Amino acid sequence: MKRPTTKRKSRPWTKEDVTALKTMAREKTKTTVIARKLKRTHSATRQKAASLGVKLGGAPKSRRA
Repeated sequence: MKRPTTKRKSRPWTKEDVTALKTMAREKTKTTVIARKLKRTHSATRQKAASLGVKLGGAPKSRRA
């Protein structure tokens, strides 16, 4: 039998969360580390940064052979 799907509620971003995100992005902290510290998903962190116009670093650069 199929399990009923439940919609997850997202936690609202607080001013402290946004400040921490901007600070860590300025320090060029990896996105996965920022997400872990804020207790949010990687995707949620990237989406919020994009909506704020904050550039996130830490993405592995592709190597050319």
